[in-house]
Amino acid sequence: MTETADDLSAPLGQDKPRRKRRLRLPFTAMQLLAVLLGLFLVTFAGFAIFNKDPLGGEPMTRIAIKPIDKAADEKPAAAQDSKHKTKEAPKQAAPGEQKTVTMIDGSTGARHDVVIGAGEAADKGDAAASAPPAVMAGIDQKLLEKSRYGMIPMVAGDLKPFNVYAAEADRAKAAKMPVVAIVIGGLGVGAAKTTDAIMKLPGAVTLAFTPYGADPGKLAERARAQRHEIFLQIPMEPYDFPDNDPGPQTLLTSLSADQNMDRLYWHLSRMQGYAGIANFMGARFIATEPAMQPIIREAAKRGLGFFDDGSSPRSIAAQAAANQAMPFGKGDIAIDVVPTATEIDRALNKLESAARERGIAVGTASALPVSIDRIAAWTKTLGDRGILLVPLTTAMLKSKSS
Repeated sequence: MTETADDLSAPLGQDKPRRKRRLRLPFTAMQLLAVLLGLFLVTFAGFAIFNKDPLGGEPMTRIAIKPIDKAADEKPAAAQDSKHKTKEAPKQAAPGEQKTVTMIDGSTGARHDVVIGAGEAADKGDAAASAPPAVMAGIDQKLLEKSRYGMIPMVAGDLKPFNVYAAEADRAKAAKMPVVAIVIGGLGVGAAKTTDAIMKLPGAVTLAFTPYGADPGKLAERARAQRHEIFLQIPMEPYDFPDNDPGPQTLLTSLSADQNMDRLYWHLSRMQGYAGIANFMGARFIATEPAMQPIIREAAKRGLGFFDDGSSPRSIAAQAAANQAMPFGKGDIAIDVVPTATEIDRALNKLESAARERGIAVGTASALPVSIDRIAAWTKTLGDRGILLVPLTTAMLKSKSS
């Protein structure tokens, strides 16, 4: 046995220490990771090859499909069909964002803010936002024509909106005695004041609606149900525009005839059932022949009358209407320029005197509470004084025949 130097130096009686043997794996950690990755790829490939799902790997969305209850579905459909038989026109689109417009009364100068939908303040290119309200009951469908903004008046054979929508009146009696017509303007923007005018004034009083407000067509329908004839007021440019602004889509002398015609169609589509149109403000526009002539010509072609509220002494509307042989009327006295009971009563007395002198007199007013109250009281005894209260259309026809 061979002894080494270590063996000779080791203490007697003690065994030499044994060396610890390290456990060595047959592969490294990297090799283990590569093996596991390989097994995963083999498993995935096998699943993709042997699985028969044709949509394997494609993104999917699961939805629950409930069975259709046909009985419940048929009832609303039937109700909807019957509803369309009475109202064939589409509903008005719900307004989106809104805009506040300051309205200025043409006769009194009173200002009030009106909130209108975004469609009402849109430019002419936004036809979808300008959808018209549903057609009113009693509207003759033959007298409606579709435009880019909705239904607008038209002539059908011998039928004209002026004649069809004129309020009933004793025209034989009106031809023999002095008559007075009263037009209440600026309606449609305030539901409360409009309702007061509709309900408190006699049916022979004519109501003129602006094209603004949340639903002017609904209020106009209510007015016609109470035997009032209605006119549509068209906003026109005043001399101090834009400081004095009638509202969106105002007819302007600076626009071309085609542009103003497009705006006119927008206004005409806002409601149906009116016998004619009237100016809303518009002292400059109504006095400018190149701007005014096409509007009068178009209104006459559509079977409408025209009412000039008398606020512009330079108006050319009377001559333009005569050239088209269309029914025409003009306001003689603004009743509530000074909105007090005393001054309104004085204006009504002047209107009565004018009727006695000329046979016909037309007064204009706004729907102020004091105006409505005083006019309502005055009309109750008018017949006793030998003067007949008639709708505006009757006064216009009498004026044309005299």
